[in-house]
Parts: sequence; C-alpha cells; structure tokens
Amino acid sequence: MAYYNEEDLARFGTMGEEAPELWNKFMAYYGDVFAEGALTAGEKSLIALAVATALQCPYCIDSYTNDCLNKGVDEEQMTEAIHVAAAIRGGATLAHGLQVKNIVKKLEF
Repeated sequence: MAYYNEEDLARFGTMGEEAPELWNKFMAYYGDVFAEGALTAGEKSLIALAVATALQCPYCIDSYTNDCLNKGVDEEQMTEAIHVAAAIRGGATLAHGLQVKNIVKKLEF
C-alpha cells in the first residue's frame, strides 16, 4: 500500500467534519487567496504548484498540475516554476549552512 493514497485528495473536504467553523474559515480564506487580483488565477496556480513541489505534497502537486493545465499554463511554464522553487530551496539550504560555519568559528576547532 502506498503511503499517499490518490483517493485521499477527493476526501480533503472531510477534514472539516469535526471542526466545521474552522474549516469554513479556512475555505473562505483559501478561496479569497486564489481569486483574481493583482495576479491572475493561472499565475496563482503556478505559484501553488511550485510551492507544492518544494513542500513535496503529492496531493497539492496533483491538484495544481491539473489546475494549471485547466487555466492554460503549459508544461514548460510549470517546469520553469519548479526550477525556481528548487533554486530557492537549494539556496536556502546553503544559506543555513552559514550557521554551521558560525558554530565552527565560535568553537574554533
């Protein structure tokens, strides 16, 4: 059995069953975030896909890949956005490596 079940994506809405007030607030916020604004709905989906890959959420990757395609985002644009996310994640890892250098310097081994 796979750790992530494809069927679970369709069950996402059940997360509000035990806390409907909180769920409704989250869904209202979520809907507002993805509404057209300074960014188009397609641009927002592209950002969501890049973040989903960086966070490694298979459900979000599935959902936002489909959403991007439905909003006219092509595979080349999605791939480029994923590379942006990878570069930022790699850079952040290296930047956090400075903490190692600081500790080494502090302890002067």
